[in-house]
Amino acid sequence: MVFVTFSSLYSFEGDDLPSMNIPHADKIVHFTFYFVAMILGSLFLLELKSDRKDILKKIKFLAILLILFGIIIEVIQGTLTVARSGDVLDAVANSTGVALGFIAILSIFYRQRGLK
Repeated sequence: MVFVTFSSLYSFEGDDLPSMNIPHADKIVHFTFYFVAMILGSLFLLELKSDRKDILKKIKFLAILLILFGIIIEVIQGTLTVARSGDVLDAVANSTGVALGFIAILSIFYRQRGLK
């Protein structure tokens, strides 16, 4: 997360790098990162030996933290950096990734026999 925070606030200069013109590619990247972060964080929490309600609370808390992190990063980009700009649609993509990751984890969470 530290690397992602730094990368999102630092402006990389690389005009000589090859680029592909995929519409909304950055939104796909935002969605994917937050989806994966939600899945991996939740899988870690599922490995902890806690009761079912405690794990679910922790997964919900993780989702809230990831959404807040995505919003805060976008606000910081828009206010404290010169070369970067905040984008509401990036925050929406981040939050959508978290939400779909949360739904995916819940489907796994409720299918596990050991947690009934």
